[in-house]
Amino acid sequence: MAFSHVTACHPVAGGGAILILFALQEFQAPAEPSGTVGLLPFVPHMSPFGYVILAALVLFSLLSWAIMIRKLLTFREIDHQTAGFIAFFRKTPRLSEVSVACEHYRRTPLAGLFAAAYQELNAQLQSSQAKSKNPNVGGNPGAASLSERGILSISRSLHRAAAAELSVLERNMTWLATTASVTPFVGLLGTVVGIIGAFQGLGFERTASIQVVATPIAEALIATAAGLFAAIPAVIGYNYFVNRLKHVAGEMDDFSTEFLNLIERSFS
Repeated sequence: MAFSHVTACHPVAGGGAILILFALQEFQAPAEPSGTVGLLPFVPHMSPFGYVILAALVLFSLLSWAIMIRKLLTFREIDHQTAGFIAFFRKTPRLSEVSVACEHYRRTPLAGLFAAAYQELNAQLQSSQAKSKNPNVGGNPGAASLSERGILSISRSLHRAAAAELSVLERNMTWLATTASVTPFVGLLGTVVGIIGAFQGLGFERTASIQVVATPIAEALIATAAGLFAAIPAVIGYNYFVNRLKHVAGEMDDFSTEFLNLIERSFS
């Protein structure tokens, strides 16, 4: 199953507004610096539309962080249980004992693969035994064995189980991709609307002044900053978990091959 990385392509918001600010500043005397000003003092003065945009971006960010923390804990537990399950599978000679142990290692996708394949294996062996005892179906009396068709059935069961396990692990990944792609544009929308309001206010003034538009534009740019704060962690998290999913998918492919090789040696 192919996965793709999210590449952040964020527009530079408010570039024209910054150039206008520099142009207006040429007509005024340089002001004395008054110290560093953060973003929070501008938040109480935002417009109602700006509050809506900011609330939406905060919601996107909080949900994204919750998903990333949960998935980080899930993959950490998967790594731990996968190592234990593989060790138990390789040292245990009886598949029935491994089937019982699957309940203890239920957090690893390999337990789901083994359970599906073991169930299909039992069904194929029972069918083979029934045919060997019934001469009317052309079977030969003797011990049950697997045909090439039976091994292919087990292989299909492994593929279905792997797809189901990956679907569970991919849950909520779409939200991370959406956050990484959409939130910069949501922030840009808030900035554009805020700048429009700032220049509308400037149109009602008799004289153009940097003080008239500086504060409204700074308030508008908060939306773009919030959009980037929401998008950057989501991009990093999405790409990281895509790589983890590829690693888990590779482990499931390796286990499927190892299980099929064991079945062929034991029942063919």
